[in-house]
Amino acid sequence: MKIKKKTLWLLCCISASIIVILGFTVLAIPANTFEPQLFGLPYALWVSILLSVLLVVLTILGTLVHPGNRQTEEE
Repeated sequence: MKIKKKTLWLLCCISASIIVILGFTVLAIPANTFEPQLFGLPYALWVSILLSVLLVVLTILGTLVHPGNRQTEEE
């Protein structure tokens, strides 16, 4: 069980790093691009919101599978 949680923790860290790096690339912040719009929000804004939501989900998952989690030690 420890190996599985360590693997999930590593995947969370790698995924979070990739999402942060994508947030600063041309994928999330293209020059002079406002289209496509989603619910009236420009492209860069809704992509940034999506990346933020993904980071929140990864943070929640990361707290559950962290190797130093007290629940893990008690089990």
